[in-house]
Amino acid sequence: MTTEMIDPLVEPSTEAAPRKSLSKWTLYTRRYMRNRPAVGGIVVLLALILFATLGPVMSPYAVNDMDFLALSTPPSAAHWFGTNGAGNDTYTQTAVGLQRSLMIAITVSVGTTILSALVGTAAAYFRGWFERIALLVIHFMMVVPTFLMLSVISNDSGGVWWVIALVMIFVSWFFPARIIWTMALSLREREYVQAARYMGVRGTRIVLRHLVPNIGSLLVINFTLGIVAAVTTETGLSFIGFGVKIPDVSLGSLIGEGSTSITSSPWLFYFPALTLTLLTVSMALIADGLRDALDPTSAAGGRA
Repeated sequence: MTTEMIDPLVEPSTEAAPRKSLSKWTLYTRRYMRNRPAVGGIVVLLALILFATLGPVMSPYAVNDMDFLALSTPPSAAHWFGTNGAGNDTYTQTAVGLQRSLMIAITVSVGTTILSALVGTAAAYFRGWFERIALLVIHFMMVVPTFLMLSVISNDSGGVWWVIALVMIFVSWFFPARIIWTMALSLREREYVQAARYMGVRGTRIVLRHLVPNIGSLLVINFTLGIVAAVTTETGLSFIGFGVKIPDVSLGSLIGEGSTSITSSPWLFYFPALTLTLLTVSMALIADGLRDALDPTSAAGGRA
């Protein structure tokens, strides 16, 4: 049997094994999870989504059911959030209203993000007449009173939610497009864009494969903030009667209805208003956390 001899003059190696490199998404996730308010925003948002999805299913009443034996009654075991003057269950209406507001907000934010990304990056890359026309339209839309134009157009929508969403996309895309155009101006001079151009890659492919993906972090934040903006805009429209109309409901229409009887039946106002506040605050916290996680220069995200 042989024994291994250790030279006492040679010190044992103390070098640690090389650390495995983290993927980009793992790094973003770790930075995001260190932001406690942002994590709390996700928890609240998930709870609201569950409420909007399962709330109408758990309720024994449909959104337009009328209980003539319980008109304007306060919260009780039979009606958890009370009822309005027509006997409609406020709990069911709040859940369905949140569902409708989320559908409008997500549709508007997705449409606005896609349209602004395509127009902004294409204007920065192609320049020339396309850029002049795009900037002319953007600057014209920026000086027009947006909410006034939105109110006038949506007044003829008949309260149909998807028509309102399309109108909101039409009047909301130019602000983020202006920001994206500014960022894309510097990206078009990067080496990988120049190399793709010299290799004969088509301009549309360069825009879609190189410019748009490289502003992905900005698009994610714009999408999140766009949900907040869309919810508040839809709420304002429905509050003044230009948005969602009966028999459909949204948080804005419920708040508008509840504001007329806030002294006699305050629950009609406070429950939809509290739901709206939780939604907007949670989305704002999520957007703030995403900004810190995606920005490598941010100190709020901490070290990886």
